[in-house]
Amino acid sequence: MNTAVNSGQDPLMEPSGPPGNHGRATAFVLRVLAAAALAVDAVVHVRFAPGYQSAAPEGLGEGNLFLVEAAAAGVTGLYVLIRGSRPAWVFTLIIAGGGLAVLLLYRYIDIPAVGPFPAMYEPIWFFDKTLTAIAQTAAVLLAATALTLHRPGRRKTHHPSLPRGRNRGHDDK
Repeated sequence: MNTAVNSGQDPLMEPSGPPGNHGRATAFVLRVLAAAALAVDAVVHVRFAPGYQSAAPEGLGEGNLFLVEAAAAGVTGLYVLIRGSRPAWVFTLIIAGGGLAVLLLYRYIDIPAVGPFPAMYEPIWFFDKTLTAIAQTAAVLLAATALTLHRPGRRKTHHPSLPRGRNRGHDDK
């Protein structure tokens, strides 16, 4: 019997509990895997930032955008690992999904420089780019899974020892 369901606690916000508590174990695994995927995203972007910044050393530059992505992925990875709350999963979905969308957009569409944003078209796949795309996709899928399992109101149950009805055992005197 899952006590987290009956006590109103959310298993996705708790670390792994005793054996047999599958909700908590699943939540912990989702959190660790998502944090690992975001860490891969962050590390790859930090490694490549200096080389991409050299194209626009004094401007916003692709390298600086890579550092922003790395910082966002790193902070979000820590947030989801530590908290595992619904907002942490939403941030994971936004950061990983946004990064993946930009990666795919600039891989397949030649968008010119717009304002301070440089042209970042790069019509090739290489190992680290592929690794980042896989990590971001994994983080998106893990976040979507966690959010599906963490739907508000899903675990509301009536405790058998409480009376049903409007007054819940309180007398109107």
